[in-house]
Amino acid sequence: MPNGHLHELFVDELRDILGAEKQLLKGLKKLADNAQSETLKMAFQEHYTQTEGQIDRLKQVFQSLGMSARGKKCKAMEGLLEEAEEIIESFEKSPVLDAALISAAQKVEHYEIASYGCLVTFAKLMEHSEAEALLAETLNEEKETDLKLTDIALSEANQPA
Repeated sequence: MPNGHLHELFVDELRDILGAEKQLLKGLKKLADNAQSETLKMAFQEHYTQTEGQIDRLKQVFQSLGMSARGKKCKAMEGLLEEAEEIIESFEKSPVLDAALISAAQKVEHYEIASYGCLVTFAKLMEHSEAEALLAETLNEEKETDLKLTDIALSEANQPA
């Protein structure tokens, strides 16, 4: 395998993002439950379903490598979700709650975009073409979600209350 020196890092990052996606499921429920706008609530619910599919896709990546899918606790996601909790508590009665929720969610999206971007690159360098294609599909979904959140922010949440 070309660039085999990346394999251990690749697997560690896969386990990290698998753990992160599983942690995110709980966070997305809270974000959806607290969203004031129906548009934002639906976006979080859609991303929940999408995240379930991304977890399945990660399991396929592990399978393509001949490994069992095992995640690990992602400290970055844990911190991002703790921050989202603080935002909910701080702004739950505020007209800017949805803007704050979008801010928290976009921080998560940017973490995921960075993680999947690296994983796609590692897979490409090691010529794991099936893993690369699966990870690239998820990367594209994360970018689309980020754009959708920006659209909701600009069209609704960031408007004067």
